[in-house]
Amino acid sequence: MSAEVDSYLSALPPSFRAAAEALRAQLKTLLPDHIECMSYAMPGFRAPGPKGKMVAGYAAFTHHLGLYPHSGNIIAKIDCTPFKTSKSGVLFTPDHPLPPALVAKIIHARQAELAP
Repeated sequence: MSAEVDSYLSALPPSFRAAAEALRAQLKTLLPDHIECMSYAMPGFRAPGPKGKMVAGYAAFTHHLGLYPHSGNIIAKIDCTPFKTSKSGVLFTPDHPLPPALVAKIIHARQAELAP
């Protein structure tokens, strides 16, 4: 666990904190050997090793949260309906979290993109 990530999460409003912590737990399960860190001012997970690339990050904003696979190529390839998307991420609210299957699909696509 990362103290920086814990600090980031503890500053969030309760419903956003709970949603972010749930996503964090899903990511930890999907990326058990990855390094939890902060990147681009958001919590995320980096591939192991000295040159490990960011696999995914997440962040909370005023009205939503987002999952960001640190690639402009992933979200366009995945059906994220009914969630709002941008080139770099998929947005959700505490009341409508991302389904675990969608999170897994995004993470697996990012891992495939990073594979040698």
